[in-house]
Amino acid sequence: ELQKWRCPEYYENNVHKMQLPFSNKLLGSTVASEEKQEKRQQQLRRLQELNARRREEKLQLDQERLDRLLYVQELLEDGQMDQFHKALVELNMDSAEELQSYINKLSLSVEQTKQKILQSEVNIEVDVVDSKPETPDLDPLGSEQSLEDVESINEFEPLFAEEQPEAEKPVAAVQPVFNLAEYHQLFLGTERIRAPEIVFQPSLIGEDQAGIAETMQYVLERYSKEQQAILVQNVFLTGGNTMYPGLKARIQKELLEMRPFQSSFQVSLASSPVLDAWYGARDWAVEHMSREEGWISRKDYEEKGGEYLKEHCASNVYVPIRLPKQAPRAAEAPSKASGTGTPGEQG
Repeated sequence: ELQKWRCPEYYENNVHKMQLPFSNKLLGSTVASEEKQEKRQQQLRRLQELNARRREEKLQLDQERLDRLLYVQELLEDGQMDQFHKALVELNMDSAEELQSYINKLSLSVEQTKQKILQSEVNIEVDVVDSKPETPDLDPLGSEQSLEDVESINEFEPLFAEEQPEAEKPVAAVQPVFNLAEYHQLFLGTERIRAPEIVFQPSLIGEDQAGIAETMQYVLERYSKEQQAILVQNVFLTGGNTMYPGLKARIQKELLEMRPFQSSFQVSLASSPVLDAWYGARDWAVEHMSREEGWISRKDYEEKGGEYLKEHCASNVYVPIRLPKQAPRAAEAPSKASGTGTPGEQG
């Protein structure tokens, strides 16, 4: 079956597509354009304040590093070579040239950060009506931002990508160029054959239980070979799960594998698998219509509740179901062939 589903043509002809409910209306279309613009301005201000605080933290950290490096450079200028080499080892540097290179980089970074802080203070007011707001530079290098700041930025970024009000753009741009319904569909392909396979292999969903085939083999092994040959002549399939396509053929295949070579068996499918249990209960009720042991009154049920059925004579507790032990091996069969009891009890 899986080999068939690998063919694109077979997939298109057999896949089930279910349309989920969705709306063609654009998100936020009912909000006035003035409210949208005001909301964008507030979000932009909050993001600018966040970036400004991050720049200040970065500037303070870089300034502390620069002061540390300048102190080490003063040791070299004062001729304190022992302390200078010890400080280089602590900084994980090899030479004075590398120290000077780091000092130049940090000085440039500090100066650039100061310029950005001054520029952000001048350009606080941003016109978001005429042009789309640009996200300020976040300076990824050398910054030690907190997780809260990152989450705040990620929360605001999608909001700046909202569509402009319909009055500010051509009508044609508002209409979607693709079918939105296709993005709200549920496809059932190989799942239609993978789900029924759980009945035979419960381990697929993590259940430590035996499947149908393994259970059939377990039951048959409890009987002698002669009794097994009789039982497999009447394998009756009923219940809602038997309505899966190909289930009868699958049971026949499993029996063919577990039964001896060239042995016969018969598998039949119920004419109404879903209602078989109801029909059985109906027939039992009709048969026991005049017997008191099969019924309780509504008054008793309302007084005692459903828990009473656990101790009632019609409960399964009083229906003895004894599964015979595993049939003896061929060598042990002659010594245990003779049994006691009536044939009905043995059955």
